[in-house]
Amino acid sequence: MKKIIASFFVISSVLSPLVWAEQVNLYSARKEALIKPLLDKFTEETGISVNLVTGKADNLITRLAKEGKYSPADLLLTTDVGRLYRAKQQGLTQVVSLTDAVASVPSNFRDSQGHWIGLSLRARPIMVSSEIFDTNAIKNIEDLIKPEWKGRICIRSSNNIYNQSMIASLISQLGVEQTEIWVNNLVRNFARPPQGGDRDQIKAVASGQCDVAIANTYYLAGMLTSDDETTRAQAQKIKVVWPNQSDRGAHINISGVALAKHAPNAKAASKLIDFLLKAQSQQWYAMTNHEYPILPSIAWSDVLENFGDFKMEQVPLVQLGELNAEAVKVMDRAGWK
Repeated sequence: MKKIIASFFVISSVLSPLVWAEQVNLYSARKEALIKPLLDKFTEETGISVNLVTGKADNLITRLAKEGKYSPADLLLTTDVGRLYRAKQQGLTQVVSLTDAVASVPSNFRDSQGHWIGLSLRARPIMVSSEIFDTNAIKNIEDLIKPEWKGRICIRSSNNIYNQSMIASLISQLGVEQTEIWVNNLVRNFARPPQGGDRDQIKAVASGQCDVAIANTYYLAGMLTSDDETTRAQAQKIKVVWPNQSDRGAHINISGVALAKHAPNAKAASKLIDFLLKAQSQQWYAMTNHEYPILPSIAWSDVLENFGDFKMEQVPLVQLGELNAEAVKVMDRAGWK
């Protein structure tokens, strides 16, 4: 009997580091290459391992919902506040501890009840061909509905969350009636039926299929720093136009993180959130992935600096989620496919 007990303690002493080791299960809509180096650094500094599950944002939210209380997920990392809002409304998230790191994020970029935290900013301005247009030809997003832009605008489909949030933002600022007028006239000025992602809109401008596109700067920056020479050449033909700089500012959104409702490792997950908000992490993300850092004190990458400084919208980001359904209705009524 003594030998059995002794053997048990020996085995326990060997296995306990593995059994009790801290870990975080992260569901991420960001591709592995865009987040894994930071996660590895976190593990190196803290000893907390990160189990990364990547997938399409909407699929990950659906997965969380289906798994329910049995979900292994601790954190959901995704793009666009509309998705973070949706996850919260479905009861898939819980309040994140208000640490010093979380409190350092400007209040507009985190949920007022603490269910999600912004990690980076994404701007969605107008892009034009530098070979054809003076960037001063367009001052405001309202200019895009003028007759001279008929058949010259490319943008992705209405089922894209980035466009839905952009329209929700307009509704918040202009009201439904004025936004609907703008959307109806914008659709009439499309150069082609919406197709592809943001990079495809940028390529369409570069190739002359259209003259104007609306896209996130993140995609243009990625093309400018691509290893592919053809992709870089296409991106070099594009200039960024920051609209509405004399009034409400350019549309912005976030990538962010939420703590899963049934997170089995909530304490370790909170440590990862804090790590992603550290100055070093924010700097790496800004320089490597060319998204605007959520913390105002962090420098932009050279690529983003070359796009120029700009005034941002001041819409409470939660409204982009709250007005999503109305935005989709407006786009549907306008025939935005």
